[in-house]
Amino acid sequence: MGHSGKPSKVRLSTTPSAQALSALKLGDIVYLDGLMYTAREGVYMRALDDQANIPMELPAESAANFHCSPAATINADGSFTMGAVTATASFRFSKWIGEWMAKSGAKLIVGKGGMSQADYKQHFVPNGAIYLTTVGYGTGALLGRGVENVEAVHWNEELGLAQAMWVLKCNNMGPFIVASDLEGNCLFERENAKISAFIEKAYEGTRPATLKRYGETDDRTDEVI
Repeated sequence: MGHSGKPSKVRLSTTPSAQALSALKLGDIVYLDGLMYTAREGVYMRALDDQANIPMELPAESAANFHCSPAATINADGSFTMGAVTATASFRFSKWIGEWMAKSGAKLIVGKGGMSQADYKQHFVPNGAIYLTTVGYGTGALLGRGVENVEAVHWNEELGLAQAMWVLKCNNMGPFIVASDLEGNCLFERENAKISAFIEKAYEGTRPATLKRYGETDDRTDEVI
């Protein structure tokens, strides 16, 4: 788990088997098939803090939680118009993620930028879950092509369209990158360690940075997040 080597391209169900999850390696490229639901702080607070009944059968219908606010509307006739589906930063939801996994049975958390290795060790590993990250910025339209249909929207009246639970039928939706594995290893921390080891060498012989704006630093290691 998490060993080096050429990444694989994987088609993965949104109700993945334990065997399928265990076969994933850090850095693998994943495309998703099946139902995926959006859930972020609004859904978490309603389901966990307010103890509202989750309006779909989880994880039987879907074990894939997308941290996303889709560019979508509900039309007057009740149909849906879906555009881009751009992920939001997952670290914002750390306080809820362990309890949500326990309640929902989520095995795939999909979002932007990953979470901390502490989150992976504390929450993902005990629940047999994996984190998938989007690839850079500006991929919302590309991911939107993988949405075959909007199956339903739940809690939109209570939470608004941005925070509602959108249920998306995915067909080859991606690409996503495997950013954690079943042992709690973290792709970003692994790659950052490799980069950090050569930061000083990369800047050998260069002049010190000239600070111009509030918040800037001349500590080279601060450039690696």
